[in-house]
Amino acid sequence: MAAWHLYVIRCGDGSLYTGISTDVARRFQEHQDAGRKAAKYLRGKGALSLAYQTEAGDRSAASKLEYTVKQLSKLHKEQLVAGKLDIDNLPIGGE
Repeated sequence: MAAWHLYVIRCGDGSLYTGISTDVARRFQEHQDAGRKAAKYLRGKGALSLAYQTEAGDRSAASKLEYTVKQLSKLHKEQLVAGKLDIDNLPIGGE
């Protein structure tokens, strides 16, 4: 069984998009191609870059981690991407 990963994409407008996948490279390419498999949020957001990725365990654990990261403030997400915030010690509820 393939491991799941959490990833964060930086958009051309500076916003951050968080997702999960078993194949981050394939998923990132789907987002860049802007086809029907791409996240609607990313369409028209300019150049995309993969800012962060980490292994997240099984699908359940990855989904829970994705939810937690999505609840973080922009400041905390930026700290995570910069390596200044440990994925295992995320602030609860974006505090």
